[in-house]
Amino acid sequence: MLERNTANKAWPVMGKGLRTYWALPLAAAVTLTACGGADETPPADTAAADAAAMAEQGRQIFRYDSFGDEAHWTDTLRMHEVISAAVDPATALSVGLKVDVQALPASVVEGIKNGSIDLSKPATTIALLKLDAVLGLKGTVETVNGQDVLKRVGITCALCHSTVDNSFAPGIGKRLDGWANRDLNAGAIIALSPALSDAMKKVYRSWGPGKFDPRHNIDGLNKPVVIPPAYGLKGLHAITVTGDGQDLAYWNRYVAVAEMGGQGTVTEPRLQLSISNGSQDLVSAKLPALQAYQLTLAAPPAPAGSFDANAAARGKLVFEGPGQCASCHSSSLFSDANSTLHPAADSMAEPETPSYAARSASRQYRSSPLKGVWQHAPYFHDGSAASLLDVARRYNARRGLQLTEQQMAELAEYLKSL
Repeated sequence: MLERNTANKAWPVMGKGLRTYWALPLAAAVTLTACGGADETPPADTAAADAAAMAEQGRQIFRYDSFGDEAHWTDTLRMHEVISAAVDPATALSVGLKVDVQALPASVVEGIKNGSIDLSKPATTIALLKLDAVLGLKGTVETVNGQDVLKRVGITCALCHSTVDNSFAPGIGKRLDGWANRDLNAGAIIALSPALSDAMKKVYRSWGPGKFDPRHNIDGLNKPVVIPPAYGLKGLHAITVTGDGQDLAYWNRYVAVAEMGGQGTVTEPRLQLSISNGSQDLVSAKLPALQAYQLTLAAPPAPAGSFDANAAARGKLVFEGPGQCASCHSSSLFSDANSTLHPAADSMAEPETPSYAARSASRQYRSSPLKGVWQHAPYFHDGSAASLLDVARRYNARRGLQLTEQQMAELAEYLKSL
């Protein structure tokens, strides 16, 4: 087994991943019967309330819990120094960071509108962190001699797996949990660390917006994949693009420890991998609630007017017929991933070097679920298809389907409607 204890070791990791909160045990309501017995089945309303409470705990974890990864982002990578010295809000927005407008007091909203709040000063970023307003960044801010100072910073699941609706300004709006942040330039952010060598910084800068390599710090190879959405996963067991685990907790643990630098342990015998960070476990107890919240996140419906309904109806026939799409993108999940994983050769992104499947535990790929696919371009795990029409054309050429250009266009309209 490859064993790493990273309590005191510099190891660039990044939060592609997702987190959890302290698990709340589901309350077992006990109803006394006339003869003094007990009914261990909780009333439906009690069970629903418990489930809602669990999901709410998970939402707090997803948005605000760092699993203690400040040890990595602050103590090792010294990102608090970078933010304090050089990351003003304008710079933060330029690398894809998002601001939750609902976390801002009315006076701050008005100050941004009238220009009295300077978005070109790092001090403003620190003020936003103090308000918990920057999605996915958790800052510890202390007042020293009358001035706010960023002492520690960590990351949360929301960094990669939430965005905003831009209702106030580009990059500033209401949270959209579960949406992949395809504007986030994670590599460029990591490369700001003064603790990294020039060679390491070059690797991270090569990733580009919306991509992240969750295997790079494990195998040393470099082939980023697109950040996936964290919605529409209820009922789906093969969670990742390679179907490595059977539930969200598997991937949440991997990301929390191996990528974010959270305090805990992850093992994966298929990869001969064992990683332990620190001396306490700040991950395991939070996984149930985190998963409960993520499973409440439904895929967003296609916006009205965003597709041609008549063409989509014809495209559905192509999807189910000559396009052969339904043979793998089946059932209400639009995926056969619960029963089947596919060899690397079936991927429209393969062959690639290095092969992403070959770096995974399963060494295969799942058929991606398609609900909400209109929202998260670019497509395929490497992001090599810019649009859904590009997807249709790629499948047509690789599978020799002999679809007409009109059929491919109609198929793309159907995919936009899902």
